[in-house]
Amino acid sequence: MGSSVYVASVEGYTGKSTVALGVLQELSKRVERVAVFRPIVRPDAASYGGRDYVLDLLISHDAVSLSYDECVGVSYDEVHRDPDAALDQIVQRYRAVADRGDPVVIVGSDYTDVGTPTEFSYNARIAANLGAPVLLVLNGSGRGPEDLRTLTDITAAELAANHGSLFAVIANRVDADRLEPIVAALSEADVPAYAIPEEPLLSAPAVADLMSAVDGRLLSGDPRLLSREASGLVIAGMTMPNVLDRLFEGAAVITAADRPEVVVGVLMANASQNFPQISAIFLNGGFALPPQILRLIEGVGNTLPLIETDLGTHATSTALTAVRGRLTKDSPRKVNTALALFDQYVDGAALLDRLAVARSSAVTPLMFEHQLIDEAVADRKHIVLPEGEEERILRAADVLLRRGVAELTLLGDRVLISAKAAGLGVDISAARIVSPDDEELGERFAAEYHRLRRHRGVELEQARDVVKDVSYFGTMMVQLGLADGMVSGSVHTTAHTIRPALEIVKTLPDVSVVSSVFFMCLENQVLVYGDCAVNPDPSAEQLADIAISSAATAAAFGIEPRVAMLSYSTGTSGSGTDVEKVSKATSIVRERVPALLVEGPIQYDAAIDSAVAKTKLPESSVAGRATVFVFPDLNTGNNTYKAVQRSANAVAVGPVLQGLKKPVNDLSRGATVRDIVNTVAITAIQAQQTAGRNR
Repeated sequence: MGSSVYVASVEGYTGKSTVALGVLQELSKRVERVAVFRPIVRPDAASYGGRDYVLDLLISHDAVSLSYDECVGVSYDEVHRDPDAALDQIVQRYRAVADRGDPVVIVGSDYTDVGTPTEFSYNARIAANLGAPVLLVLNGSGRGPEDLRTLTDITAAELAANHGSLFAVIANRVDADRLEPIVAALSEADVPAYAIPEEPLLSAPAVADLMSAVDGRLLSGDPRLLSREASGLVIAGMTMPNVLDRLFEGAAVITAADRPEVVVGVLMANASQNFPQISAIFLNGGFALPPQILRLIEGVGNTLPLIETDLGTHATSTALTAVRGRLTKDSPRKVNTALALFDQYVDGAALLDRLAVARSSAVTPLMFEHQLIDEAVADRKHIVLPEGEEERILRAADVLLRRGVAELTLLGDRVLISAKAAGLGVDISAARIVSPDDEELGERFAAEYHRLRRHRGVELEQARDVVKDVSYFGTMMVQLGLADGMVSGSVHTTAHTIRPALEIVKTLPDVSVVSSVFFMCLENQVLVYGDCAVNPDPSAEQLADIAISSAATAAAFGIEPRVAMLSYSTGTSGSGTDVEKVSKATSIVRERVPALLVEGPIQYDAAIDSAVAKTKLPESSVAGRATVFVFPDLNTGNNTYKAVQRSANAVAVGPVLQGLKKPVNDLSRGATVRDIVNTVAITAIQAQQTAGRNR
């Protein structure tokens, strides 16, 4: 590989880190590992634990395996002392990174030396000496097309004077109504040009940075919410009704600690669905809150950060106003927002094609996850999450909405969900919240359920009770087209999730059984395991169905299906009812889908290991190359997937249900936020395929 790109700017506050992160993310979709290099690290890094926060952000990405020290060139002080010697050291340190053969994202300096007009010239020299083309990032805030075109021309000339080359131009922080004319103007420079609109969240400071600016102390609240961004300040020096009128989303409220009525009122407003969620309360003046108020706050389980400072009101507001927000690894909302912006407004694939970064033949877990997200974003579907009051679901919803993976409906009590979201510091405002007690929908769902199940003796009154269950309610939304798919199971059993789908959605034609697969993401490939979650002891006919469904699922997610029907014997080496079942199932698969590559009975080692395959089944087109592994029973499948997951550090994505007319997927009750995000993306992709079938 060895491709590199130098992300540079000609001034400060361009949002260069957003672009660098976007390029890194795009690279990680094609290759297993990406390297990062920072030629000049920031001199003010001490405020971030002695580390350059941009470099810290980039090396925290899953695709980067280098340590912080390996990615550092020199400091500003070293450049000032001897620019030529510093350049020599930069080149030497870069070569140590580039020699690994991974694509390298190089991030230029940040213009801390505001009074040094030659800073870009030095970056141009560095880029030329590293042999890296420059991706120029411009600050488009308040600027028009002609201004940015002129700046590009000047920069291109400076690059040429230093023997560097311009690779592409991205105008960042652009006014939304100027995107198209700016792209048109920049495209005249004969390089790819893009424009990204201003996003206030990215320049909003984190509460932790505000707290540091006033030497604050966390008096109450969840420390994790210190990473939340503050979108502005409200100085609460007026009466309580006037304070409430001035609250806005993400505001940090400043009030004297001897105004307990303001503190209590703002905390109540934050917990109410009728007022915006704020980010923090700063208590200034050096006063202590009365003990009765502290007891009251503790008793209601407050999570909102209450921060004490000894500064007065004016000094506090001045210090907080001066803090500028930064994109750091501790700001997950900013990271997800930045990645979504880059994906939406920059053709990342075209940039990499221009860099001539070839796609790796390996597929890492991270690359597979990117594939899922990209496919879901390309055609957004509507997914219902019945467990809307669960913390992991709310955190996942925040990520899904920011990345544009799907439109979401959360089931549950609106007041409870809003309060819980406020307490967690997550933004779910773009989601629809529906109560399972909704009378209009409940009556509609009950009538439909009664129609579908009256042959089973279900009366209308009984149906009204049934559809209030969140799993039935969510499934009815899918059945009636109010949602394209459903994901549940983080706090419910598999049976609770699947039973409504079996009763209401039902199976596809020619499919006799609903089954499941796990995508097993190994170090450099993705395999499909089925069925590891649903059917305890399938018959030969059901096993054939599982194999055909699993092969179709594999193909739908870009995995060429080569199916291994697993047994404790290979070929004709063994006998017994279990082997005969697998042998019969294999014959059924071959009869029903003659073009499908399938082998069975076959042992796992012969299916996965080419050396073993040469000994046991040398003529097989599947042995040693299998991608879809069909287990003879649930006991074998469930234990095997867990053994591989733990022993090989594999990422197991699933279970993914297959065979239903519309997608419904089950979560493990131990599912992480990342698991939920992946499962929703998979469900959205299945919904795309369902829509394709219906068309």
